[in-house]
Amino acid sequence: MADGGKKGISLGFNSPVVLGFALISLVALFLNEISNGLTNTMVFSVYRSEISPLFFVRLFGHVLGHTDWKHFYSNMMFFLLIGPILEEKYGSLDLAVLMCITAVVSGIVNIIFMPTTVLLGSSGIVYMMVVLLSASSIKGKKIPLTLILILFMYVGGEVVNGFETQDTISQLSHVIGGICGAIFGIVLNLDTKDL
Repeated sequence: MADGGKKGISLGFNSPVVLGFALISLVALFLNEISNGLTNTMVFSVYRSEISPLFFVRLFGHVLGHTDWKHFYSNMMFFLLIGPILEEKYGSLDLAVLMCITAVVSGIVNIIFMPTTVLLGSSGIVYMMVVLLSASSIKGKKIPLTLILILFMYVGGEVVNGFETQDTISQLSHVIGGICGAIFGIVLNLDTKDL
């Protein structure tokens, strides 16, 4: 062996979009802590406001903000579990585009239908990823039963929760994320040549 037989273990930056998103979310959480909530209000949450340059930043930035460490942890646990698989399958650029589309759509829907509610956190993106992962097994023109079950359990469950519970969790964002994941999965994986 040319290297003298030494083999070492090294860390690999295997998923740049997922790891970058998680790191930026972590920085956003630190900034929110030291600014006493100011950065979440200005950049990392979305709500009905006047149209300004920061309004457009918030349409994307709200998915990076989190209220506290528990909120951050619960989102990042699933995000870091599912994200690398999707980034490997679809590529970094495509995954980043899907995440941005989901962020903007969930932000706009929140502004229209919940005008007095402030939205922040990456759970809509996580729901998109869960459903997209289930849709990744579409072969030819066959939609997998697991995709239908995930939609029923995750998205359907959030619809029910939206009517039954009064909490600070945005079930609407979860539903929008799940719908986006289903649409993306079908568009990217369904063979439509002979439809």
